[in-house]
Amino acid sequence: MSTTGQEDDEGRGRTPLERRRLGSTPLEVTPVCVGTSPLADMAFLYGYSVDEETAVATVEAALDSPFNFLDTSNGYGSNGESEHRIGLALARRGGLPEGYVLATKVDPAPGSSDFSGARVRASLEESMTRLGVDHIPLLHLHDPERISFEEGVAPGGPLETLVRLKEEGLVDHLGVAGGTLDVMHRYVDTGAFDVVLNHNRYTLLDRSAEALYDKAVARGMGVLNAAPYGGGMLVKGPQAQPKYAYGQRDDTIPQRAAQMMAACERHGVPLAAAALQFSVRDARITSTVVGMSSPKRIAQTLELLAVEIPESLWEELDALTPPRELWLD
Repeated sequence: MSTTGQEDDEGRGRTPLERRRLGSTPLEVTPVCVGTSPLADMAFLYGYSVDEETAVATVEAALDSPFNFLDTSNGYGSNGESEHRIGLALARRGGLPEGYVLATKVDPAPGSSDFSGARVRASLEESMTRLGVDHIPLLHLHDPERISFEEGVAPGGPLETLVRLKEEGLVDHLGVAGGTLDVMHRYVDTGAFDVVLNHNRYTLLDRSAEALYDKAVARGMGVLNAAPYGGGMLVKGPQAQPKYAYGQRDDTIPQRAAQMMAACERHGVPLAAAALQFSVRDARITSTVVGMSSPKRIAQTLELLAVEIPESLWEELDALTPPRELWLD
């Protein structure tokens, strides 16, 4: 069913910055969502630090940019550092601008495996305090693979509590955000969520999320595709970043990435532009979550969206897709 950058007639007609309706919700979001996990100063994960002033300046640049969608999480950084820094920026600006969509995620407390209903409520309260808001437009259940599905849907558990938070008006819409695909399918099948977010599994090097995204679209859900660069390999190339999705993979993965980089160079196209647009141009994907670590990254992302990519390059890249058995699950 799939080819690189699959599009339908609707997908071809969309401009790179045209706002799109997020599934069946009334939210209208840009095709790129500003991801803020790098702003939490997690050097152990990204290999670099981000100081507070740079992080706040990045959020302010995001608020001033054409993008109207920002994603964070209670669990990004020590004691919710990403949310804390976003809150500082919002305070400087007098709150969230009209029409700007803010999403966060519920997480266990640091160092804890507690994902109970009570913890979900506490996680949201912590997030709202850090962010300086009284409700959240989009709240995700984050990485639910950390507990069994039975625990997740049990009476009084995290899913039931999320639904109650929505009924109470503290949350407008619910999403489920994670990696492991069989778990994601089960939560989508509950019918409780408006949005699904998956990461590293729909890129130039991996198409394993296709069935999940097809199912979500058929249910009228919004689809958010995160980590289109696979943790950096599809920006810097495999020589500079030999890990895909933050881990060592089969040698075929970096080999194909190197071949893709060479193909892009022959066409005068940055590999990162192809990696980003592969996700953005897919009609099933409402918005692509891209991690931003500085104001200049926002400007660079806008430049990558504007790069003209010939159909012949898409065909080359499609032919270089690694075999299915090497994709994540």
